[in-house]
Amino acid sequence: MVTSSDVPALRRGLAVLRLIAGRPGPVSAATVARELGLPRSTTYHLLAELAEAGFVTHLPEEQRYGLGVTAFEVGSAYLRQDPLERLARPLLRRFADRVGHTGHLGVLHGAETLYVVREQPSHPQSLVTSVGVRLPAHLPASGRAMLAHLPPAQVRALFPSKDSFVTRTDRGPRDLPSLRRVLTAERRQGWAVEDGYVTPGFASVAAPIFDHGGRPIAAISATFRHECASECGETWPELAVEVRKVAAGMTTRVGGRG
Repeated sequence: MVTSSDVPALRRGLAVLRLIAGRPGPVSAATVARELGLPRSTTYHLLAELAEAGFVTHLPEEQRYGLGVTAFEVGSAYLRQDPLERLARPLLRRFADRVGHTGHLGVLHGAETLYVVREQPSHPQSLVTSVGVRLPAHLPASGRAMLAHLPPAQVRALFPSKDSFVTRTDRGPRDLPSLRRVLTAERRQGWAVEDGYVTPGFASVAAPIFDHGGRPIAAISATFRHECASECGETWPELAVEVRKVAAGMTTRVGGRG
């Protein structure tokens, strides 16, 4: 039975797990102690408890610690339960009815945006963005809403050459410099937009959802009919306010921070 006196230790243990999970490779106990401001004795005690439970693995030859099998099992269970979809669906359903547009939840899958939830208003419109559809991430607003908050090196790795920049309607960024300009502007703006980049006659507005480390893990978008002969430059700030509310609500629900 966990008592109130155990809570600080639990929080410290979770902080250790988050630190190790956020690194590209195993870390030393000294690094954990330094970055979390913990005494060395406390750090070793927490690592020993986590190792015994299988959440971390001690690598004696390297004198470092990495994630353990139990952490993998918990992560796999998280994916099986589809928590993002379950948390987003009721919010998107209310959002779609409130604004009268189709709402989507999208996630990054490599250099693509994968749509995992779609909720339509009472009078739905025909859209290409069904659940399971993948689109080049630099085209839909939901993809760029997430890309805008990734490190530049990661964006460069996703789009290594001009051949990476496919188009569907002859609109949208054509190379890495133009994509970076768009992402910088949309990051400052707080939301992303696209007008006819994916399907002629449709536009969308999107905002990112963040995890506990402030990293984008998904995006909420609203898609609606809009005819424009060329790139009009509209940003739909009133709709963006509503989209950002839903994205902020999802960030809170997953324990994230923007």
